[in-house]
Formats: sequence, C-alpha cells, structure tokens
Amino acid sequence: MDAARARKIADRIQQVVAEMLERRIKDPRLGFVTVTDARITADLGEATVFYTVFGSEAERADSAAALESAKGLIRSEVGRQTGLRHTPTLTFTHDPLPDSARHLDDLFAEARARDEEIARKREKARHAGEADPYRRPRDEGDEALEDDEDAEDAEDGQSGGSAGGAPDRAGRPAT
Repeated sequence: MDAARARKIADRIQQVVAEMLERRIKDPRLGFVTVTDARITADLGEATVFYTVFGSEAERADSAAALESAKGLIRSEVGRQTGLRHTPTLTFTHDPLPDSARHLDDLFAEARARDEEIARKREKARHAGEADPYRRPRDEGDEALEDDEDAEDAEDGQSGGSAGGAPDRAGRPAT
C-alpha cells in the first residue's frame, strides 16, 4: 500500500472516530476524550487510535471502558465512511504524549526557579580573594619606581667612576 494513501486513510479514521465520540456515542462513562492521532498498518488491516482524557485516572479508566464497548459501532461507521473493502480492526490506546509534555513543562519550570535563585545569590556574592586575582603587566609608573631603586643601589655600591661597579639590569658590570 502506498504510504501517502495509508496516511490519508488514517487521517480520515481519526476524523470519523472524533465525530462519533462527539455526536453518536452517548455512554455516560465517556469523559472529555480528544482523539490525538490514528495510525494504520501498511496492509490496512489494523488501525490504532490514540486519545487523551482530560481528568483523573478514574475518568481515564472509565473512558477506556466506554471506548472498548463502543468499538463495534465505531468500526462499522469507519468502514462505511472510508469505503474500504475490509474495515480495519480498531485499537484504542491512551496517548502518553500530553502527560510527558506536562512533566517536561514542570521540569523546565523547576530549572527556571533554580536559575533565578542562583542569579539572586550571585548578585549578593563577593570574591573570596582580591577583586582581580590575575597579574597585570607593570605600568610606566612602576618602571619609574624601579629605575629610582636602581639608581640608589648604584650610588650606594659605587663611589666615583671606577670600573667594575654594580651590574646593570642585564647583569653586565657598569662602566
């Protein structure tokens, strides 16, 4: 079977089941059911209808029982409206996707709250050591101080202009 045709048939089955649940199935156990997807096998023999139920776990179980009891009526309507020679058997499956999405939304909200808490703590935080712990290259003012210290050392170690005085920066004797 062509995959595009199978997808069209699955979409039509989804529409028919949704209309049946909305208009013709009057079971009081049937809660607020939404048909989310339908898939059909390549040989068109079996169709799986995915649904969600808005409400508690008990309402979900009641809706599942109502769908199972109405399966024959829904299948005959699917066969009539799709025009298939052999009507596929229907299987109703609760769709866990909305529950998973809700769980992920809760996890994202928790992560956002933790990030905001860390940001609040960061605003009040102070450095443990100096504000800038990295060494910087010396400024020109620092070099001037160093030159003054060298000049004082030269005066202390050398009287007059004799050769072989205090070594200069490169380690050579001053001349």
